[in-house]
Amino acid sequence: MESSDCVVILTTLPISADADAFARALVDERLAACVSVYGEITSTFRWQERVQTDHERQVMIKTTAGRVSDVKTRFAHLHPYEVPEFLVLTCADGGEAYLEWVRESVVSAIIHENS
Repeated sequence: MESSDCVVILTTLPISADADAFARALVDERLAACVSVYGEITSTFRWQERVQTDHERQVMIKTTAGRVSDVKTRFAHLHPYEVPEFLVLTCADGGEAYLEWVRESVVSAIIHENS
């Protein structure tokens, strides 16, 4: 098994959030190669000392380890939750062509403008 610098970031958004705009911003800004937004899920969690249930969407962000800090910074402006889920899962291996596409997709916009 080969090591990869690609990662997947998991988060959730409330049903009322504009998930398409959230996804498009991350991809447009080259912070993510792809953002997958899944259908409605039900989450049960403890918040402010109470057990709560809410309807959300699961979001999967494909990027590189080198862009995680930038994605985290952008979350502060894009994400509606006070404490958003931000789980980074490393990709131990994968299809090399796919992983290369992820890497190329999140290269800094400055590099692409100078090409």
